[in-house]
Amino acid sequence: MEAGERRRLRQEAAEYYRGHRVPERMEDVLNALFPRCPDDLYGELANYFSTFSKAPVICKLVGRKVLDGVGQPTLKVEIYCTVKNYEKRICSIVMAAHSQIPENAFPEKIEADEKERNDSVHTAVEWVNESLTTMFRDLDPTDQCQADKMLGEYFAKKVEEKKEIEKQKEEEKEEVESAEVIHSSPSCPPAPTPKKKKGGKPGKKVSEEVKPIPPAEPAEPVLCGSLAIGGASLAIAKAAATIGRVPLYLHTALLKHSQESPKEMTLPLPMVTLLNCEKILPTKLKLVKEVMLIPPVELSLKQGIERVLDIQNEITRLLLSPGKTLPPLKRISHLGCLTTGYDSLEQLLLQMQTACKNIDLELGTDMYLAINCAAHELMDYDKGKYEILTGTFKSSDEMVAMYVEMINNFPFIIALIDPLRKEDRQQWSSICHALGSKCYLIAEDAATQISKLKTDQNTNIAMCSGVVLKYINQTKVSDLIELTGILDGQRHITILGSPDGESSDESLVDLAVGLGARFLKLGGLCRGERVAKYNRLLAIEEELAANGALR
Repeated sequence: MEAGERRRLRQEAAEYYRGHRVPERMEDVLNALFPRCPDDLYGELANYFSTFSKAPVICKLVGRKVLDGVGQPTLKVEIYCTVKNYEKRICSIVMAAHSQIPENAFPEKIEADEKERNDSVHTAVEWVNESLTTMFRDLDPTDQCQADKMLGEYFAKKVEEKKEIEKQKEEEKEEVESAEVIHSSPSCPPAPTPKKKKGGKPGKKVSEEVKPIPPAEPAEPVLCGSLAIGGASLAIAKAAATIGRVPLYLHTALLKHSQESPKEMTLPLPMVTLLNCEKILPTKLKLVKEVMLIPPVELSLKQGIERVLDIQNEITRLLLSPGKTLPPLKRISHLGCLTTGYDSLEQLLLQMQTACKNIDLELGTDMYLAINCAAHELMDYDKGKYEILTGTFKSSDEMVAMYVEMINNFPFIIALIDPLRKEDRQQWSSICHALGSKCYLIAEDAATQISKLKTDQNTNIAMCSGVVLKYINQTKVSDLIELTGILDGQRHITILGSPDGESSDESLVDLAVGLGARFLKLGGLCRGERVAKYNRLLAIEEELAANGALR
C-alpha cells in the first residue's frame, strides 16, 4: 500500500472515531479510572462504553413444541436480540394450554380435543418461526404496545383467512348439493301434508308450558395456532424486562401505569386448592369441584403458605387414617391437590372444620374457604335443572336459595366461583343482591369471553364481584393491562387464574403482581409446575420487603 493511501485511511479513521467522540470519551474514562486503579480495568472500560452502544433489537423468535405439566403438547417461544453486534438469546416462555373439555366428556370428544391441540401447537410453531420472526425483526422489544398491535393485526388477518376458507367450502358444498338435486329423479310422489286437528278432546286440560332455561352459549372459538400470539407477546414483555434489568412484575406495573414506578406494591392473596372433588367419582356430591384455602390478610405470604401446608397434612392424615368413615383419598389431581369425593356438602365442611380444630385453627378467623362450584358442569339440559347431588336436582332459583342458606350456615366461605351458569343472568343478579356483602361471587367459566370483554367493556354478569382471567391462546399482555383497567374502573376484583394444563413457566405470577390482581388462583401445592409459581410469589415477597416496597 502506498504512503498516500495509508495517510488517507488514517485520516478517514480519525474522522470516523472523532465523529463518534471516541478519543474524547476514552480520555474521560481513563482519567476517571486511574485514581481507582480497578482490578478489572477492561471490565470497567467495557461497562463504560456499553452505555453508548445501540439498544438491543429483536433478531429472531424461535418456536418449539414442548410438553406441559400434564404431558400435553404446548408452545415454547424464545427471543433472540442483536446485542452489541452479536446475536444473543434473551429469554424464553412456555404457554399454558387450556382445554374446554369437561371431566365427563366422551372418549371421542377427548380424542378430538387432543388432535386439535396437536394441530394448534404445530401451527403455532410455524407462525413463530416464519411469519412472526420476520415481522418482529429489528423491533425494539421494549415497545410492547407496537408489538401487541402488530400481533393483533396478524391474528385478525388469520381469522379473516379462516372465514374465507370456510365460506368457499360452504359454497362448494351448496353447489354439489344443487347438482345432486337437479340430476336426481323422484322415486315416489311427495307425501301429503297431514292435516292438523282443530282441537283436543273435550274436557281435557292442556298442561301449562314450562319456561325453557336459556341454552348454553357456544364456547369461544379457538383459532388453530393462536398460542403463537399470546406466546410472542409474553416473550417480548419478558425480553424487555431482562434487557432493562428489572423483574417482569415491575416491568408489567410500569406498562400499566405509563412508566410511573409504583412506590409500593401489594401481593395478590393466594387461593390454594386443597381438594379436587371430581364430579365423575361414585360419591354423591356434585356441587363442589375445588375447595380452596385463603389465608387471612394479616399473615405474610410465607406464614399463610405454612398454615395451608399444616391443614393439608392434617386432611391427608384424616383421609388415610385406619377405620375412618371419611371418603377415600384417590390420588393427586392435575391441579396439584388431593382428589377425593363426598356424599354431602355438610360432610365436606365438617371435615374441614375438624382438620383445622385438630391443629388449633378456626375457620373464619385463622383460615377462610373458597369453593369452585363449576355450575356449568352440573346442568342437566333435559330436566332444565342443576344436579347438585346424584339424583337431586335444583332450578336456578332454588340454587340461589341454597347458596344463601350455605353462606348463612358456614360464614367462613368467603368466595364462590361459578355458582351459576353465565346464562342465568337474572339469578346472578339475585344471588349478588343476597350475598354480595357476605362473600365474593366470582365468574371464571361464567365470565364473558375475553375478546367480548374487551369490546363491550362489561363482564356480561354486571353484578359479580370479580372475574378470573387466564393468559391463554391469543390473549396479549396489552389485553390484560386493558382488561384489569376496565375491571378496576367497575370496582370488580381481578383474579389471575392458572389453566388446567399448566407449565413450569412462572410468568403468570409476575403478571398478577404487576397488574395488581386481588387474588391468584394457582392450584395446589403438590405438583412441581404449580409449586414453582408459589415459590416465585414467595421470592417476590422477599424482594419487595427487602426494598421497602411491600404494602
